[in-house]
Amino acid sequence: MSSRLPIRKTYKLFIGGAFVRSESGRYDRIEGGASATAPSAGGVNIPRASRKDVRDAVAAARKARGGWAARTAYNRGQILYRFAEALESRAADIGAERLDVEASIDVLVHYAGWTDKFQPVLGGINPVAMPYLSFSLPEPTGVVGIVAPDAPPLLGVIAELAPALAAGNTVVAVLSGERPLPGLDLGEVVGIADLPGGVVNLLSGRRSELAPVLAGHHALDAIVDASGDPALAADIDKLAAESVTRVHQATPAESYEAATGDPLSRLEALTELKTAWHPVGA
Repeated sequence: MSSRLPIRKTYKLFIGGAFVRSESGRYDRIEGGASATAPSAGGVNIPRASRKDVRDAVAAARKARGGWAARTAYNRGQILYRFAEALESRAADIGAERLDVEASIDVLVHYAGWTDKFQPVLGGINPVAMPYLSFSLPEPTGVVGIVAPDAPPLLGVIAELAPALAAGNTVVAVLSGERPLPGLDLGEVVGIADLPGGVVNLLSGRRSELAPVLAGHHALDAIVDASGDPALAADIDKLAAESVTRVHQATPAESYEAATGDPLSRLEALTELKTAWHPVGA
C-alpha cells in the first residue's frame, strides 16, 4: 500500500474581503505545522506581497472607509464583538500560543465596548466668550496602516487593529515577518466575522519591502508602527512626512494589560477632532 503525499497548504493575502494570491507570485516555504494544534506534515506556503499588493490593499481600504465610518457606533461594537466570537470559535486553528490568542480575544471585546463611549470622552462643548456654541466631535482618521511587531505575532497586530476599527477606520496591516502564520490565520477569521470587505486587509512578506511602500502611499491617512525597529521607524517618519501622513510609534503589546492600559491614547491617535460653531441667543 503506497502512502499518499500530504497537501501543502498555500495561504493567501486578505485584500478587499477576498483571499488573493500575491501579484508577484512569490511564496516562502515553512516546514512544519499549519497551526499550533493541527500540524501539516507537508508544511505551508506563505505569500510574499509586492508593492502592487500594497497599493491594491490601500485602494480596497479607501473604498470601504466611507461605509464603515458611517455605521453607528453601536453597530461597529456589535461587529467587533462578533469578530471576537469568530476568533474564539477558531482559536484551535490559529498558529499562536494559547495565551496570545486568549489575550487577543479579550482585547477585541474591550474595544468593542469603547465604540460608543470615546466620542463623549474625547469630544465636548468648548467654552467661548461670544454668543456662539462651539463643540468638538471625534471622527475617524480614514485609512490606517499598521506595521505589526514580530512578537507576539497575533496580539501584536490585534492591539493596533482593534482601536483602529473601533474608531471607525479601515486598516491595511503588514504582518509579522518572522511569524506570519497567526496573522494569515486571522484573515480566515475576518472572513466570517461580519466585517465588510476592505475594512481589514492583511499582507505578509518582507516587512522591509512593504512598510516603506505603505508609509509613502499618498492615500494613507495614518500609520501605526509597532515594529520596534528604529531604522524602519526613521524611514517611515521620513516617507510619511512627504505625504503628510500621521505617524504613531507604538510599543509592541505583549499582554492584554499592555494593549488596554491606555485605550484613549490609542483611540485618540487615530481620530480627528471636528469643531463646529453655532450662534445662540437672539
